[in-house]
Amino acid sequence: MADAGSKRSWRHLRDAAGRLRSHASFWLKAFAQPAIDLSLRTHPGHVTRIVESPGVSLQQDELDHLVAQLRMVASQTLPADELTYGIFSGERERLSRAIVTLISEEGSGRPIAFNALSMMQVELDGAPVDVTHLGLVMVDPDARGQGLSWVLYGLTTLVLFLRDGMRPRWISNVTQVPSVVGMVSETFSDVYPSPRPESRQSFAHLQLARGIMRQHRGVFGVGPDAGFDESRFVITDAYTGGSDALKKTFDEAPKHRDPQYAEFCARELNYERGDDVLQIGRIDLAAARAYLFEQVPHRSLPGLFVASLFLGLQRLVLPVVHWLDDSKSFGTLRPRQGNGR
Repeated sequence: MADAGSKRSWRHLRDAAGRLRSHASFWLKAFAQPAIDLSLRTHPGHVTRIVESPGVSLQQDELDHLVAQLRMVASQTLPADELTYGIFSGERERLSRAIVTLISEEGSGRPIAFNALSMMQVELDGAPVDVTHLGLVMVDPDARGQGLSWVLYGLTTLVLFLRDGMRPRWISNVTQVPSVVGMVSETFSDVYPSPRPESRQSFAHLQLARGIMRQHRGVFGVGPDAGFDESRFVITDAYTGGSDALKKTFDEAPKHRDPQYAEFCARELNYERGDDVLQIGRIDLAAARAYLFEQVPHRSLPGLFVASLFLGLQRLVLPVVHWLDDSKSFGTLRPRQGNGR
């Protein structure tokens, strides 16, 4: 009996060590690769792949296979004639600005969920800044309720944040779904609009919202005729730019466990007309730490591994790294010019 118990303990230890090596390899690749293409076992029986700029980084047959996987997930909720919209078109130009997070079953390889982020450049205080748009999220109805949200809404932005030296990154989100409004409000910092009492519109929020609505409506399928209420960040008659099949009634839209988000959406949005809310926030060290400790399941070794890394970097290394890196701006610090001035 003792021998059997020892063998089981040794096997569990060996399996844990193998998973830890896999997680360490994941994060090392995230820091080293110029364009991310990573796979990680995020749930028992599920594998998550993150692909940055697939329209640039993948060969044609690989790109076609990825698009086919996205269409397979979307086909569970969208009519067949809608599977050429946006990233489903397979156009390299559209996919060159995307970052795809795809969750598949480990055994069969069947795709069950994805998130397609987009990178947008907008002017803020006279300088260009990158904004990560959270993009389209779809989950196979058979896979809902399996705790996939922490991967679909946070993991990829965390990887980008870490790779960029933990500099705060702006994010945007367009939705009419209360559960998504709540997820964004609780995952990121400085989110506006949100029913949370600390939510305030700053001039930075307004500048970014104006730039996004002026330059990037096509990213989230909003046509030129849609209106925008700057005081509430509500896009009116939003489903006019190719995203009609995504329009929902209030009853159809999934609700968050916290009822304040459904109350907020019911109050602010006209579902019959087809309104959306444009949320803008940031991922920073506080948001990343909260995400790891509050949303990533405790059984997830990547979250615990990086959480420990965060605590050390926050106290010891991070200020020095930012100070020594003169190639990128951070707060009031500006990158050194090419001529040395």
